[in-house]
Amino acid sequence: MANTLAEISQAGVAVWLDDLSRERLQDNSLTNLIKHDSVVGVTTNPSIFSAAIGKSSLYREDIIANKTLSIEEIIMRLTTDDVRKACDLFQETYKNIEVDPRFAHDTQATIEQGKELWRLIDRPNLFIKVPATIEGLPAITQLIAEGISVNVTLIFSVERYKQVLAAYADGLNKLTAAGRPVDEVFSVASFFVSRVDTAVDPLLPADSKLRGSAAISNAVMAYDAFQSFEASAAWKNLKSAGCNSQRPLWASTGVKDPSYDPNRYVIDLIAPNTVNTMPEQTLESVKKTGVFKGPTINNNLALAKSNLARLALAGIDLDKITKELEIDGVKKFEMAWLELMNSVRTVSAGI
Repeated sequence: MANTLAEISQAGVAVWLDDLSRERLQDNSLTNLIKHDSVVGVTTNPSIFSAAIGKSSLYREDIIANKTLSIEEIIMRLTTDDVRKACDLFQETYKNIEVDPRFAHDTQATIEQGKELWRLIDRPNLFIKVPATIEGLPAITQLIAEGISVNVTLIFSVERYKQVLAAYADGLNKLTAAGRPVDEVFSVASFFVSRVDTAVDPLLPADSKLRGSAAISNAVMAYDAFQSFEASAAWKNLKSAGCNSQRPLWASTGVKDPSYDPNRYVIDLIAPNTVNTMPEQTLESVKKTGVFKGPTINNNLALAKSNLARLALAGIDLDKITKELEIDGVKKFEMAWLELMNSVRTVSAGI
């Protein structure tokens, strides 16, 4: 029987798991995914940490032991401990931790917390997650310039993605100008997929053949922008200096509409030098029922352009929608962070 996850990996897609909890670290489930399912990295976000810490008794002892600290300090200790252990499991591959989403519109606070997380976890295979807000762009540049690897998150539009690529290049230029090593600095750009269809589909007639086309087409165009950037003279100069590509990472790849193929945001987004971070349900579905179809992104570039043109003619303002998705994405992460704080506060108070 074909091993679809292995085929995807061989096609140049790094398979990451979009989940982390202390249970995974203790029951060997994460280790098993690494050994048997081609998983080479893991991502977290405030929603994942809120679910992991808020619903598990495994954190209770640590919370009570540190109850003299502030709630933010306790959360920092819990999350950095888990991430450090995950980094050690992956060794030569990758683990991510996100700055406080309440800093999404505060450049300096994002920079300072990114540096603090990098110092505390102290692992070379760590990515600091920074939101791709306007205020996040200079933070990306500064962190890269200081030799800190970054996962740029909450990217919804191709135009914002191009700004992210430029911010990464600016950071690398500063790093090389300072004469510092660049070969151990990495970055990925997390382009969110399924939420685009969730926003666009209700605006189309129920029988429209364009339903379910926006998200993948949008991502295909993002990869096209990545290829154009990689072909530029500016990038070739950085590459010759030893800089690493900022790989596109397909995030939000769990299917929200049950009428859709549950594997579509994986199988239809295959291309070299990409990452796909999947919730475990999606990973298991791809493993059991996914059919590898080769490098689907470049094969569907013309179709993606056609779909986006037809969507525009149908009155779909994708620029407006992606801006709203960014605002909503930041808000959801802030809410999850506040829920996490409440969960930790409750345990710390002995309630």
